[in-house]
Amino acid sequence: MEQFRIEVAKDDQGYFFDIHSLGDNRYDILKGDVLVGTLQLDDKDHQHCETINCEIDLPLMNSIREGILLHEDVSY
Repeated sequence: MEQFRIEVAKDDQGYFFDIHSLGDNRYDILKGDVLVGTLQLDDKDHQHCETINCEIDLPLMNSIREGILLHEDVSY
């Protein structure tokens, strides 16, 4: 299982999240040791994703999605 850390910004505030790749374009999102959600990316449309049990608001989730895509080097 691959894991990496990303930083995203919201309202001039930086947030760090640990990302754990689960395979099949699914990622667990952790803040510290707490799981705050799971993200499923769409293979065909990288602008689309689904969240599972997410405690993160949509703008922050979109930033996390973009950070994951950049880390995985997926072009839009």
